[in-house]
Amino acid sequence: MTLIEIAVLFETRKMSVIEATGLGKDALHVYFGLALFLVVRLAWRGRGGWIAAWLAVLAMACGGEWLDLTAEYSRSTIQPDAEHWHDIWNTMLWPTVLLIVGPWLPRSEGAAEASPPRRSGEDAERRLEQA
Repeated sequence: MTLIEIAVLFETRKMSVIEATGLGKDALHVYFGLALFLVVRLAWRGRGGWIAAWLAVLAMACGGEWLDLTAEYSRSTIQPDAEHWHDIWNTMLWPTVLLIVGPWLPRSEGAAEASPPRRSGEDAERRLEQA
């Protein structure tokens, strides 16, 4: 399967999702970006999960636009660059907000218990003396 065939198949599937759900193209970008962000973040709860989720959405947004451009080249109906940047912006807005705000969200008690207690001050010195 050639790249152009993959791009056309991607665009066909995207249009079928738009028709089936009744969503606009912009809303589809927002929902898919948020869904991927949440799936990756829930799968990767450890250190770096926020960044990994954001990077996954960025890869999806850029890859989708690259496939859109490839399909447009095959039909000779190239859209202006501003429209492609608009799609990436729509996809990345809320994952970026979650990336910035997420680390300050309160952690669940289960996650706090899983991390080892931090020692500071006199407790840290006593631990070294006891060793």
